[in-house]
Amino acid sequence: MHGVFLNGYLWRHVIDGVSDLRRCIAIDLLGHGATRIADDQDISFASQAEMLDAVCDTLGLDQVDVVANDSGGGIAQVFAAGQPNRIRTLTLTNCDVHDNWPPEQLSPLLQAVEAGELASIGRRTLVDERFARRFLGVGFQDPQSLSMETALAYLRPVFSTPQAIRHLERFLTGLDHQVTVDAEPKLRRLEAPTLVVWATADIFFPVRWAYWLRDTIPGCREVVEVPGARLFFPDERPQELVAALRRLWIA
Repeated sequence: MHGVFLNGYLWRHVIDGVSDLRRCIAIDLLGHGATRIADDQDISFASQAEMLDAVCDTLGLDQVDVVANDSGGGIAQVFAAGQPNRIRTLTLTNCDVHDNWPPEQLSPLLQAVEAGELASIGRRTLVDERFARRFLGVGFQDPQSLSMETALAYLRPVFSTPQAIRHLERFLTGLDHQVTVDAEPKLRRLEAPTLVVWATADIFFPVRWAYWLRDTIPGCREVVEVPGARLFFPDERPQELVAALRRLWIA
């Protein structure tokens, strides 16, 4: 599960490295990527977790190995807390945890959303490579490595139409950490094997939250630090995550 602004494309390199071990399904969150939703559809974290449960039902999946990043990680925690029997393993990378979100660094963008400026920001990201790189580059260790092709793969679905922008506005204005705070008591009873892989240079989610997860989830086996990496390291440095997943799944 990916996070805000992105889609399942985030996992392409990771999937290449683990698809011999597992059937891999990179879903798009409600209001992101290729997922189509109604104008009034609930896209809260709780609803996103219900969607994941429905996907499992539809595909006939009894148990799943959940791998998540950014806001997708917060949603994954809500899903795991509500459906612990679905979880074969849980892997969390830098993400929304407990009350650490929305991160302070996102405040200028949230203020722009409130001011009705998201559409103009979005249009610019689709035509201005330098601006697109600045917009997403904060999540990359080397922003110059982010090609316009990759940036557009992420940004075009959420910014290409007025309807998509409205969905994104609703997602951003609805961010509320109470849902992950409420999930904590159930996470403290989660025995499923859990792995935390954390980029140490992420400006949004400091590494201390990796250890909060370790100390909270009884099934957490390991924290793997990825030195110097940032939020979107599953795209930029997938090999570290691939190696950790292979150890978890082969064990």
